[in-house]
Amino acid sequence: FFPLYLPDTPTLPQSIATMKFSDISKPSKDLLSDDYTSGVTLKAKGKAGPIAVTIETERSAAGTLSSKVGGKFSYAGLNFDKVQMKADGSNVLETSLVPCPGCKMTFKANKGADLGVTYTAGSATTTGSLDVLGMSKVSTSTCIGVGSGINLGGDLSYNLSGDKAGLSSYNVGASYASGPVFASVTTASKFGQFNVGVLYKVNNDLSVASSTTHSSGKACDVLAFGGAYTGSSMGTIKAKVGSNGVTHACLIKEVAPKVNLTASGSISGTDVSTLKYGIGITM
Repeated sequence: FFPLYLPDTPTLPQSIATMKFSDISKPSKDLLSDDYTSGVTLKAKGKAGPIAVTIETERSAAGTLSSKVGGKFSYAGLNFDKVQMKADGSNVLETSLVPCPGCKMTFKANKGADLGVTYTAGSATTTGSLDVLGMSKVSTSTCIGVGSGINLGGDLSYNLSGDKAGLSSYNVGASYASGPVFASVTTASKFGQFNVGVLYKVNNDLSVASSTTHSSGKACDVLAFGGAYTGSSMGTIKAKVGSNGVTHACLIKEVAPKVNLTASGSISGTDVSTLKYGIGITM
């Protein structure tokens, strides 16, 4: 009667005990958010000697094309995870360094600049981040696996300057994975809201997920309910519907070796004037 205990029941990956707190709801969140798009994009990846090069091109609503070129490489123990130039003239730099086992230091510069550290020991992962450009904010989080499939954690942010100096946000959360079931609960808005994510793997081809929020203003708001089906020769089929009445669907298929196509669309109710589509190609 309870498929959870059958030996041949499909199970979710259990190797998530050392996750970051920001990933505590990742399984259900990814199923409901990944691959859905309303843009037209092309991403091409290749190698230029020791450098992994990525060129991303996007078409705007007006029909113009804009591209960004990025690279990834390592030198003298320092990893350049992203060195990117954008069409508007801005640049992105992301680097990382592992000074000792279990410890990873990062630097990310885009519109701002953040220095970060991630430390993993056993089943616990702790992160820290400092805004080194404006020296305005510091953030930290911790997540620990306390039992089989159970993770607990929390995060907080502190403003260092300005009229809003002081503790700006703090939240806690927990997740549980057992067999085909995954569930997570996190707080938001300083405990003013609870977010619940659930994922159930029906079989090896079909998974369903939901995302809801709960607060004093609204007892239950179903943000999204959807699923993914991988058993079709057409490719992976995903669909979801939200409380706003918008239905999304997408198809992900490898149309040629190392060439993946993602076709996505959305519509509000039955109003065809709200129909939007997106196409992405990665090669």
